[in-house]
Amino acid sequence: MSRRLLLVEDDTETRDFIAKGFSEQGYVVETAKSGRDGLYHATDNRFDVVILDRMLPEMDGLAIMRSIRAADITTPVLMLTAMSAVDERVRGLKSGADDYLVKPFSFQELLARVEALLRRPQDQQENQTLTCGNVEMDLQRRKVTRGTRDLILTPREFQVLEFFLRRTNRVITRTMLLEGVWDYSFDPQTNVVDVHISKLRRELDAPGEPPMIKTVRGAGYLLSDASER
Repeated sequence: MSRRLLLVEDDTETRDFIAKGFSEQGYVVETAKSGRDGLYHATDNRFDVVILDRMLPEMDGLAIMRSIRAADITTPVLMLTAMSAVDERVRGLKSGADDYLVKPFSFQELLARVEALLRRPQDQQENQTLTCGNVEMDLQRRKVTRGTRDLILTPREFQVLEFFLRRTNRVITRTMLLEGVWDYSFDPQTNVVDVHISKLRRELDAPGEPPMIKTVRGAGYLLSDASER
């Protein structure tokens, strides 16, 4: 069965280039050239994947992305943008996008990224929630709660907590965090990990609540269900 792809892109040349490429790969491609038209298609039809431009007339890609996720639509979305700043990529992912590609790009890279999204098991596409005890992280909406409390995290704190939630009840070293979250090798002089852990703890643990992140002396940190200690 052919994969159905929705392409929301206002630039005619780019839209035609992408649509032609995916059609030649056997995809059934539907296109939209404005934000409102794209949102209508994304919420009215069932697609296997959506390619969404960041800057669109009538309604921008971030607003569309948030609307799609607010409607509980879990279709994988790859966002395209001419903005290469890290903050812009973070905004796109925080809005609910599954991947982010900066223009200009090669079609082969775009195809490979779409195919990677489609290889995700269906249960992973639909279940985008990580939990530990009463802490719950919604990866699509970029929302974290502990019990009834909404936690206000910076993008980096969100990344640190996600790293822990994917490795609950395992000791996490500072080196692992530096390489996995900051993407650079261990520097014995930096205290960036300790600073972010401290800030994350203050947000996670309200007065009277047992701490979620435990320091393992001489080893690192461990996230576990505080109620079980």
